Amino acid sequence: MSYENLAGRTAVVTGAASGIGQAVAVQLAANGARVALLARRGERLDAVAGKIRAEGGQALAVVADVTDDASVEAAVVRIHDTYGTVDLVVNAAGVMLPNPVDDGRIDEWRRMLDTNVTGVLRVIRAFAGDLVAAAGEGRTADLVNISSIGAHIPFPTYAVYGATKAAVTYLSQSLRTEFGPRDVRVTNVEPGLTETELATHIDSAELAGQLDGMLEQLGWLAPEEVADVVAYAASRARHVNLRQIMVLPTRQA
Repeated sequence: MSYENLAGRTAVVTGAASGIGQAVAVQLAANGARVALLARRGERLDAVAGKIRAEGGQALAVVADVTDDASVEAAVVRIHDTYGTVDLVVNAAGVMLPNPVDDGRIDEWRRMLDTNVTGVLRVIRAFAGDLVAAAGEGRTADLVNISSIGAHIPFPTYAVYGATKAAVTYLSQSLRTEFGPRDVRVTNVEPGLTETELATHIDSAELAGQLDGMLEQLGWLAPEEVADVVAYAASRARHVNLRQIMVLPTRQA
């Protein structure tokens, strides 16, 4: 799908080495945006950036860890040096580690909280000034956070993951009161079952089997289908904010 209003924009996409983040980066670049791809895996990032450039797009691969302050700050410097200020930020980095709460896996809880919540906040802190400045100049400015249907619907063993995504959904809602009056749009996208690498993070054969069963029964979205929703929202006229989008496979209630 082609969205002309994305041409000439400068975007940052986290989690861009795979899944929804990768698909968003490819989609934005295909529509004429300059895209800075952020993730931890340099080889994967280089491959995605190479694909974008081979198809005529503009891409900058930036190895960065959203759980590390210094890493994010260094990424900002590199992006500003190469592309200047940013007017579109997509927080797609995330980790999903389902296990029963009474297993007491504090290390997993910290990892999900630091990536899914604090990581989002680090990126927002890094580029909020850019977004506000862009909007102040009359340009379109967007913050897009990728949350999850898990923010609303509880699944056994996914309590902490769902709680992190509920935090992102609430954060997005609250940030509209701060950024909206300054013409910065905030969009929260909540995908349902989507075919990504998140499933490979599951270390329990039983839980992995349960997820496979859900996917077989309900079907799933391709990352590109979620990316299309992001691109559509970000390409609307600047006074139109698609604030909350839930996108599910048709069979998922």
